[in-house]
Order: sequence, then C-alpha cells, then structure tokens
Amino acid sequence: MMRRARYQRERELLCIVVGLCLGWVARDCETASIARFSVTRSLYQMSVKLRLTRVGKTKQPQYRIVATDSRSPRDGRFIEIVGQYNPRAEPSVITVDNAKAVKWLMEGAQPSDRVRKLLEISGAWSDFGAARAAAK
Repeated sequence: MMRRARYQRERELLCIVVGLCLGWVARDCETASIARFSVTRSLYQMSVKLRLTRVGKTKQPQYRIVATDSRSPRDGRFIEIVGQYNPRAEPSVITVDNAKAVKWLMEGAQPSDRVRKLLEISGAWSDFGAARAAAK
C-alpha cells in the first residue's frame, strides 16, 4: 500500500513539474488537479495512422489499409480495416470504404504516403477535404 501511494505521489509531482515548466498548471490546488488530469490524459493519447498491412503468400503480396496505433508493428494489431489493395492484379485493385476512411481522417489519423495516394485514387481524399471544409 505504501509503495502504491508513493508511486501515485511521484506521478502527480511529475505532472505538476512538467505542467509548471510548460505553463499549463495554475498554482492553486483546485486548478492544479484539473490541469494535472489533462496532462496525464495527454500523455496516454495514442497516435493513429492509416497504413498498409501485408497479407498473402510469399512473393504474392496483397495489402489491407488499416487504422492502427503508430507504435504497433507493420503486420501487428490494428483497430479497423478500412480497405484492400491488390497490386498484382492488372489493373491493380483498390477497394476503400470511403466513409470509414473519412471518419478516421476527421479524427486525426495520419495516412502514410502510399495510403494517401490510394485514398486520392479512390476519391476518399476529396471526400475528406469536403467534410473538413463543411466542419469549419
């Protein structure tokens, strides 16, 4: 119990110090606790990326366009499948659920260079531009 309380107190002090250095935390206790919560919450937010995950056999690649945490490996855990890309077909086949792609882009997901190009081809990028203009 003592160890947990010490750890909790160290974490609170770290948040207060970081906040004071960056000018986030006011000096009174009530505001400091609110600001401390926002600092700890921002430390644990994850960055979402739209990127390709490789599937298929050896020397026969097919890709999924997925929304994933930026820290996860290329073929690791993902949040949602947004589309598929088969570069070996002639012409290459791209299927993208534009609604899902626009939803993730509006929430701040960052596409990789290749995924951005695929979204431009499928028309999801222009849908995102229109949705962003309408939101402003």
